[in-house]
Amino acid sequence: MTKYNFYAGPAILPKEVMAKAAESVVDFGGMGLSILEISHRSKEVAEVMTKAVSLTKELLGIGDEFEVLFLQGGASSQFYMTAMNMLGAFESAGFVDTGAWSKKAITETMAFGHVNTLASSKDKNYNYIPKGYDIPSDLKYLHITSNNTIFGTQFHDFPDTEVPLICDASSEIFSRPMDMSKFGILYAGAQKNLGPSGVTLVVINKEFLKKQARETPTMLNYNTHVKKESAFNTPPVFPIYVSMLTLEWIKANGGLAAMADRNAEKAKLLYDEIDRNSLFEGAAATEDRSLMNVCFLPKNEDHTSAFIEKCAEAGCIGVKGHRSVGGFRASIYNAMPKEGVETLVKVMKDFESANG
Repeated sequence: MTKYNFYAGPAILPKEVMAKAAESVVDFGGMGLSILEISHRSKEVAEVMTKAVSLTKELLGIGDEFEVLFLQGGASSQFYMTAMNMLGAFESAGFVDTGAWSKKAITETMAFGHVNTLASSKDKNYNYIPKGYDIPSDLKYLHITSNNTIFGTQFHDFPDTEVPLICDASSEIFSRPMDMSKFGILYAGAQKNLGPSGVTLVVINKEFLKKQARETPTMLNYNTHVKKESAFNTPPVFPIYVSMLTLEWIKANGGLAAMADRNAEKAKLLYDEIDRNSLFEGAAATEDRSLMNVCFLPKNEDHTSAFIEKCAEAGCIGVKGHRSVGGFRASIYNAMPKEGVETLVKVMKDFESANG
């Protein structure tokens, strides 16, 4: 039976990427050595790093005005690194609070400067994206979480402001084109839509980086990693390599525009069934529904366990919802084939026939 991985993260990877990565664990590039055991200073690994940076820039449509880093510590480390590097003690950072991850970023930022929470959707358990708020022009930056994995919401349009954006794009990176001119920093943990856990992509506008606010410990200073091309210390070579393979796969499959079309098609297929089916309802506001993490609820709580069991029997794995929302969550990242969503939709239809 084919298994479809709907987990939110660590998440599904393209089969072609998995196959190449598996080969490299035994014999990397015909060297007769595993990628897990060769020096990060070697010519071969340097070429991987260079290609990963080049593909990132190509796919995002950016040039030398941005630095591309592959760091450790997950997106959670960026909650404080962004503030530590870029926010002065008497400066203010704006936030749009859309859930668990933005709340954590707010908490970390408080240690370094002033926090101005411009808007929040906490009043409705983060089931929508706030709109219509004012953005003060004197903010150092505005931080947003562009896609909310837990609550199933997404910024389909980014705030219209001259204030630089810092964006946690962990669960939607490379899923659609983005106007990168809006961003001072865009960061993403790889394990949602780019690669395995263990590496974090950080894309920094050079002009924004010049406004660095304070001296920081060497390891936490963005300029350290810029100068050493992400190799100040031993980088997570294998996760970077798998991310590079994923970037190659995205390019070979039409780039971000093609990813966006495929993801929209998959999301429509699933949301249409949620809205049609008498046993389910969407968890997020319709206009703010995520194209990556589809959260939905049973109209009868007693159906929860039985539906998850039927999903597993059909090969749909990882559809249990996060405890903060309950119900179900289907993460349909770039690598999720349309057939996986079609299989889940069939389970929903069959479940309605048996229990409706």
